[in-house]
Amino acid sequence: MSEWPKEWGEDGSMGLLLISAGDKGKGGLLDRTAGNPNNIYAPFTSQMDWDVAKWAKLCGPSSTAFMELLAIDGLSERLDLSFKNSKELNKICDKDLPGQPKFKCEQIIVAGEAFDVFYRDIVECIRSLYIDPDFADFLIFKPQCHYADEDQTVRLFHDMHTGQWWWDTQVSATIIPVIISSDKTQVTMFRNKTAYPVYLMIGNIPKEIRRKPSCRAHILLAYLPTTRLEHTANKASRRRVIANLYHACMSCILAPLKTAGVNGLVMSSGDGAWHRCHPLFACFVGDYPEQLLATGVKSMECPKCDVPTDELGSNTARYDIRDLHAVLDALALIDEGDLAFVQACHAAGIKPVIHPFWEDLPYTNVFQAITPDVLHQLYQGLLPPNHHIRLFMKGITSLTRLSGTEHSQICRFLLGIIIDVQLPGNLASPRLLKAVRGLLDFLYLAQYPCHSSETLLLLDEARALFHNNKEIFVDLGIQNNFNLPKLHATRHYMSMIRTFGMMDNYNTEFTKRLHIDLAKDAYCATNHKDEFTQMTQWLERKEKIFRHEQYIKWHLDRNRTPHRPCPPDLHFNHTLKMTKHPSAKAVSVPTLISDYGAMYFQEALARYIAELQNPNEVFTCIHLPFHSVPVYHKIKWHGDPLMTVDSIHAKPQCATPRTGDVVPAHFDTALINDGTGGSVGVKGFRVGQVHLIFSIPATATQLLFPPANQPPNHLAYVEWFTPFSATPDPRHGMYKVTRFIRSGERVASIIPVSNISRSVHLIPNNNVLEECDTFVNCYIDRHSFVTLR
Repeated sequence: MSEWPKEWGEDGSMGLLLISAGDKGKGGLLDRTAGNPNNIYAPFTSQMDWDVAKWAKLCGPSSTAFMELLAIDGLSERLDLSFKNSKELNKICDKDLPGQPKFKCEQIIVAGEAFDVFYRDIVECIRSLYIDPDFADFLIFKPQCHYADEDQTVRLFHDMHTGQWWWDTQVSATIIPVIISSDKTQVTMFRNKTAYPVYLMIGNIPKEIRRKPSCRAHILLAYLPTTRLEHTANKASRRRVIANLYHACMSCILAPLKTAGVNGLVMSSGDGAWHRCHPLFACFVGDYPEQLLATGVKSMECPKCDVPTDELGSNTARYDIRDLHAVLDALALIDEGDLAFVQACHAAGIKPVIHPFWEDLPYTNVFQAITPDVLHQLYQGLLPPNHHIRLFMKGITSLTRLSGTEHSQICRFLLGIIIDVQLPGNLASPRLLKAVRGLLDFLYLAQYPCHSSETLLLLDEARALFHNNKEIFVDLGIQNNFNLPKLHATRHYMSMIRTFGMMDNYNTEFTKRLHIDLAKDAYCATNHKDEFTQMTQWLERKEKIFRHEQYIKWHLDRNRTPHRPCPPDLHFNHTLKMTKHPSAKAVSVPTLISDYGAMYFQEALARYIAELQNPNEVFTCIHLPFHSVPVYHKIKWHGDPLMTVDSIHAKPQCATPRTGDVVPAHFDTALINDGTGGSVGVKGFRVGQVHLIFSIPATATQLLFPPANQPPNHLAYVEWFTPFSATPDPRHGMYKVTRFIRSGERVASIIPVSNISRSVHLIPNNNVLEECDTFVNCYIDRHSFVTLR
């Protein structure tokens, strides 16, 4: 997929000022080696001193355990440590290490009651992300239009700077799109203790970095009060006070954006360049209750538009984005008396919230800022509760609390288990299949890392497929109506992608992951008394260690290759990886036949050798000068970073060493490229079952092949399935394949392992792969969805 950028502005300078090379440091930070240029670990005396400190702060030992470790006689002296206990280490961290902006505590008074909010200066937090040299090569300063064709007719949308909001907002200087996420989370299993973190990200950092917690392109901005106001008996009063408390706290936290957004700030990026920047509140990330709380909209209504509640289930009902000016006019009547204020807010479609946090933020439309939420709206809102497939041994109906990962695993086989289901009352199953297929297609399409103006139309088609067949759920007695806010939210997905880029720019799954590091682990590190003071202090020290580690890496690796950004694509970027040594060094041919199921191994290998030696000659019998071969039990594919993204197993039945339990044989099915397959579509591909992964012995290779025509190092014995049909099944969109039989026997071949593209999951009609037609599951992951649908 090629890229044709149409960049904002003429010279690309964006009012930027360069400082001299001599002034550049670690993102404008003072070089900590100035006092001792030979010690990059300062204020720690040595690498050992630093490594012990990093282990103590990042690897989880308690302060008491660490103190007892250092109390061992002579340990500190032998390791030459600059600290003798955890208090001295904390003193070094607090005094000598730079970090993120410090937390401060402020009391917010609402309804005559004081509440503590712990927060950081949001401008300094933005500056901290902007100045970070790890992001210097990646920072985005201006909007762009990317196209998939040379004629610039098919536009691409991926990062925030490719969306229309950035184009509409940035006129001069540089804007910093501020992304705010809030979400209350449980920090204990039994005591019902909660934390209410608020996270900050900026849209100038690409989403491929932002969505990785290890890159630390986020900052914990605040802990909001978690009071339940149980002493307030009236529920309506309680909800009103909680809403006003939320907005009062958020107003306090975001207040600096009012001036900074209008007047701008001069900030240095990590490469030492200075920019005039305007931080603007752009996106709010949260689940449906958080969206209602932020906007002040009533429950069971859309937080973005004015669609009537009784038309939420319609795919054609007209709607308009809520009128921000009418809402602001209603909020301005707060001094005209309670009755007039309440009536005006009701007419504007919001609750009577006192000074919502977005009221005075410049260039902000909170109703536009509400972003789609794939986790809660699609996985948990609309869908029911091979190694890619998780086996739910007790079914899925007994599950109570499902994570996003479990929902994703259910989606992988949901359509497959209802392909031939018999519906009560002789109802037609195609309607059910099409409705479920529409939801699944929409779910997978919404998670593309990049959309074009053409593929966005597929979102509408998938949603229409569901709506055209959704009445089957009413006929089955599953649903009475479809007036669900989460279902209606899918109508906003296309416009939000055009406005702010793809869904992974603002995904609540990412912030859910942050809860572990920044809320749950922080709470566990306290003594559970005055916990937020301890949590913020613990986090500040941990962030300082991370920052110092980042500084040391920067010092040790100054010759990094500059980053060259390009739009994300749908290719399956992976690298084949085989083990250095075989799983079994020498397996006899009879064992290959009996244990591995390679019934025609000798014939298939002889044919492969003959075709490799003389491609244009008729196959003749070849004698194999060996009786055993080295065998491998697994093929792996690594992604970037180096982690296993796919694998294929070909293992015979065996017994576990300890218990002697029998482990059944495991022979995976694979998608195999005949040499003509492309990156999308099934043309040039075929399904086969891998029974054996092996190498030809080196001594036999010298006898069978000339030096100029050596075979691949790794080969596979596969049994074929029938070729793909011209089109998939129109009911469920999956291809049907069966065992390829010729003259009553299965057809098998020897192929290079490099021809195996990936694993593939087959769904049998009657749960027995060997005895029936099977459907190729296209919902295993994003790549299989793109390739096989």
